[in-house]
Amino acid sequence: MANQQSTQQLIENLKERYENVKLGGGQKKIEAHHKKGKLTARERINYLLDDEAYFLEIGAFAGDGMYEEDGGCPSGGVVAGIGYISGKQCVIVANDATVKAGAWFPITAKKNLRAQEISMENLLPIIYLVDSAGVYLPMQAEVFADKEHFGRIFRNNAKMSAMGIVQISAIMGSCVAGGAYLPIMSDEALIVEGTGSVFLAGPYLVKSSVGEDVDAETLGGATMHSEISGVTDNKYPDDQSCLDAIKRHMDKIGQSASAGFDKKASISPTRLVEEIYNILPVDRLKPYDMKHLLECITDGSELDEYKPDYGKTIICTYARIDGWAVGIVANQRKMVKSGKGEMQMGGVIYGESADKAARFIMNCNQKKIPLVFFHDVTGFMVGSRAEQGGIIKDGAKMVNAVANSVVPKFTFIVGNSYGAGNYAMCGKAYDPRLIYAWPTAQMAVMSGATAAKTLVQIQTATLKAQGKEITAEAEQELLDQITDRYNEELSPYHAAARLWVDGIIDPVETRKIISVGIEAANHAPITERFNVGVIQV
Repeated sequence: MANQQSTQQLIENLKERYENVKLGGGQKKIEAHHKKGKLTARERINYLLDDEAYFLEIGAFAGDGMYEEDGGCPSGGVVAGIGYISGKQCVIVANDATVKAGAWFPITAKKNLRAQEISMENLLPIIYLVDSAGVYLPMQAEVFADKEHFGRIFRNNAKMSAMGIVQISAIMGSCVAGGAYLPIMSDEALIVEGTGSVFLAGPYLVKSSVGEDVDAETLGGATMHSEISGVTDNKYPDDQSCLDAIKRHMDKIGQSASAGFDKKASISPTRLVEEIYNILPVDRLKPYDMKHLLECITDGSELDEYKPDYGKTIICTYARIDGWAVGIVANQRKMVKSGKGEMQMGGVIYGESADKAARFIMNCNQKKIPLVFFHDVTGFMVGSRAEQGGIIKDGAKMVNAVANSVVPKFTFIVGNSYGAGNYAMCGKAYDPRLIYAWPTAQMAVMSGATAAKTLVQIQTATLKAQGKEITAEAEQELLDQITDRYNEELSPYHAAARLWVDGIIDPVETRKIISVGIEAANHAPITERFNVGVIQV
């Protein structure tokens, strides 16, 4: 009961925070948007989507708690995700003009690049609903010139076109300066009359630069670009008719090739998915059986384990999720007995566990089976005995296998995700196609308590070396300060704000997200051969 109440409280908090995020710049800004005859970003996406189609949002909490001195940037000022239009799966990106007129903050650029990355990895069509004032000038130095900044988006436009990825843009508001290239580098550029405009320099800049007096409509409105310049392909009287045109375009797109991942009819788990709430303990150090959690997610609650009696602190198992064949790598959180009869701590990766996981990952690549990782890991085993046993070498094998895997990978942060355990379990740095956190997740080099104790020990030793002493009160104060800071940074919202994860989800959504992700990945045939290079055996 305590476990369930604790988890559900976190989920209620998640839902409340998400409802606030969906308001974008606030109710007044939304009303002002409507008075102009425009739909909001989320309304445009809802209108585009097929009836009752699932929309997997990417980066809903991007920018959360960031840029507060600049008024904030909810959802990074852009709404993005994977949805279905005219029966076709695609990526949708919509500027939210209720947030600073859709201006680009650093996190906005990062989120747009993430959406393009998902499109490129999975060869999915991408729809851009453009309504942006361009770069947020007070922060231009952080968004303009670097490799992963604003200009990378247009580079990706060109690369995606060469890859044969369909790109359709609808100019539904302002589209200024460098941002003008995004829709015009798309395959098709549509524009809404009266509200849509696109130009390299607006009327004020034109006046100051060349002394010409010209209004926005004459300079870059729908009629001019559709009838005179030929920059846009067609104009539409309102948002709805423009979005209807996108639906018609999507309806005529040809079928893509397939990666050939195996799927059968979906079977619901025999365990209720809501049992997850009972399984996860309130005390995150308390052990639990990860197999019970997996049984709430897999078809028929069936697990076909690989090496079940070896390397028991990692579970490797074949299964099906919503009909799709998957290979699951998950941290076992209960205490287990090794083959030598020794008790091993749950959530810790031991040498034999890393070896088993590496072999399993290789097998999944050989069999063309997508991989799903479930994190609740405190890291690799430490100490003289582990070091003498070659834990670094065994960990390197696992990291190597994860890094070079060519089948799609999907990652879920269930609980702890600390240190090198995050890397070995396919954290963000290892290119998971999708990565989501549960509200119970924590990510950092180590836990707040461990980090605080370590740093206090270092500082105390430094003072003693200088012939100084630290009082017990000062030591406790320092310990509390470091612990508080670490605990704040451990939050999944801290990670989601910076796009270290694609979002925070209710655990019951996990099955659906995996299914949507594998369906997306199935659009992109595997062309690389799995090769791990040199491994220390």
